[in-house]
This record gives sequence, C-alpha cells and structure tokens, in this order.
Amino acid sequence: MRLSQQDARRIAVQAQLLTADRPANLFEVLDRLTLLQLEPTKVVAPTHHLVLWSRLGRSYSRDELADALAAREVIEVQLHLRPAWFVALLRAEMAAWPGGGAGAGASSPPEWQIRIAEWLKTNDACRRDILHRLDAEGAQPAGALPDTCVVPWRSTGWTNDKNVQRMLDFMEQRGEIAVSHRAHGQRHWDLAERVYPDDPPVPAADARRQRDALRLHALGIARARATARQVEPDDIGEAGEPAVIEGVRGRWRVDAAYLDGLGDDTFRPRAALLSPLDRLVFDRKRMADLFDFDYKLEMYQPKATRRWGYWALPILVGDQLVGKVDATADREAGVLRVDAVHEDEPFDEPTAADVRGELTSLAGWLGLDLDERF
Repeated sequence: MRLSQQDARRIAVQAQLLTADRPANLFEVLDRLTLLQLEPTKVVAPTHHLVLWSRLGRSYSRDELADALAAREVIEVQLHLRPAWFVALLRAEMAAWPGGGAGAGASSPPEWQIRIAEWLKTNDACRRDILHRLDAEGAQPAGALPDTCVVPWRSTGWTNDKNVQRMLDFMEQRGEIAVSHRAHGQRHWDLAERVYPDDPPVPAADARRQRDALRLHALGIARARATARQVEPDDIGEAGEPAVIEGVRGRWRVDAAYLDGLGDDTFRPRAALLSPLDRLVFDRKRMADLFDFDYKLEMYQPKATRRWGYWALPILVGDQLVGKVDATADREAGVLRVDAVHEDEPFDEPTAADVRGELTSLAGWLGLDLDERF
C-alpha cells in the first residue's frame, strides 16, 4: 500500500478520534485508545482529563470518569487507565513477570530482570506480609503497609530505599495486587482478585497479537518497529498491512479499516488542543515523520531555554499540527491565562478563529474565563 503523507496524517487523526465526528462518550474513547496516561500536572488539566476533553469537548464531565472508576468499568494499571475488558490481555504476561525463565535455546535474561527477581526472592516474606494485610483489612495506601524487607531497594533515583513502594509496584506488575481506588491522589491497594474483572486471561502470545492490533487501530498507522517503552510500546509488530508513505523513510503498517474512503473527501476536519502526552504526538519521531512538526515537552528545561512553554499544548487543525499554546489555568483568578500562541506559520483568519474557539471551549470546560489579553 502506497500512501501520501496527507493520507497517513488523516488516518492517524481519524484513528485518534480527532475529526469532527466526535465519539459519543468516554467508553467509546477508551475502547478505541485502550489507555489514558495518568500524569498529574495541572497547569491546564491532568492529561487523562485533557485527552478526554480533546475528543468529547465540553460535554465531558470529570464525574463520568470518577463514576466509571468506582464501578470498575475503568481500571488503573501501572499508572494508566484501561477499559476493564483490556485487563484479560495483560494477565498472562503479569503472571510471568519479570520473566527471565531460560528454556532450551533461550538467551540469558537482561540484568534488570535478574536483579528484580533476586530482590523479590530475598524479600518474599515482605511480599507475603503485604498480601496478608490486604487480605485481612482490605484496600490500604502504601504508608499503611509493613516494611519487613531484609534487603533495601537500591537506586540512584527517587525510589532508593522506597522498599514498600517498589514492592507494591512489582506486585502490581505480577498481577497479585491492583489499585482499588485513589484518595486525594494517593493509590490504595487491594488484592487483584477483588479489583480485576473475573475474565479468563488470554494466552500470552495471542494477547500480544491482540494488543498489537488494538494499538494499530488506535494509531491508524505506525512503524512495525519503534522505540521500546514500558507499559505501552510504540511498535505494532505484524498487525495491519505493510505501507509506504511518500517522502517518508522506513517501513510502516496501516490498519486496513481506515483505507476505505481515502481520497473521497470524507475526512471531516476540526481543530483540537492536545495534551503534550496525547497519543497523536507521544511518539515524537512518528509525529515528525507524519506531521513535520517540531515539538518537545519543556517542563524539565530551565525557563530561559524554553521555546514554547512549560506545558505547551500542540494545536491540531484538520490534518496539520500548526502551533503550540502556552496556557495556564489560574484557578485563583478564575481565568485561563494564555501567555502565548506560537504559530509555526502565520495563521489565516479561519485558523485563528478555530484556535480561539478551542481556547474558549477549554476555558468554559474548566469553569474559567478566557484571559482577555488573548
């Protein structure tokens, strides 16, 4: 399959539910995207809420997501929100985590697997103490659980000596415990059997193929091999059909469901303001290849070296990423303050009106007035 760069962009935008054909509700969004990243930065709004607003508009209420979490229709897994049905596609790999089993002809496991497996084995009594406490008392925050580790967790990062938190993270990855709920942003843990749906796990190889296909359906088009990431990789294996994008190097794969209607002028564009962690732009290399868009998250850079702002929102208009908005929700003042609109190319009047319309919508959804300086 040979695609123009515009075709590839439109497939990506359509797959991410960012056309004028908005989804009906948050379940339709989650079923398509399969995940929402939990990132608590509230410069504008936490990422998971901003992603849902970008798709659903002002009709989206945060209470809807809270209700879905309370009803266990949406489940938190490793700092991501998943539709409950997706958990069955993770359970087999959870049960085998961290891996490292050496069958005939298998290569030696990486050092990180060996280190984690040895630490868990040495501190198995602590693991059992935590399971016993949760079984007896129900959901607990990390601070209420016993630290009976005999060997501390060592790291050069913030997890150094955070024995209980590391143990909980690893136990979650093993599928033994799960996040029951959050209170004031703090995770409360319980036995996985009390949180996860009682669906039979899908065998690991089949589950991996299904996850690849679902990931491609959410992205529309992607490289078969891409950056390795924890939790949710960027590659899609052998899912979909092979494709070549004119003017773009490399081998791509496309979900055939999006090929019908290409070139028939059925693409219905709209404008959208995106979270810096939105899946349309999360893979920065794919973003640059498809959209010729220069962007990075600058929150970790010194202020003097930032070009676009601490939490600049990419601007999508139709099938083009056209700029960035540097905005802050000033809740004390009751305004959405727009510090800058960075135009990659000068906006024409319709584009400027679309962007202002999205900012007005965002301010209204946040319950704020739009700063009149914009």
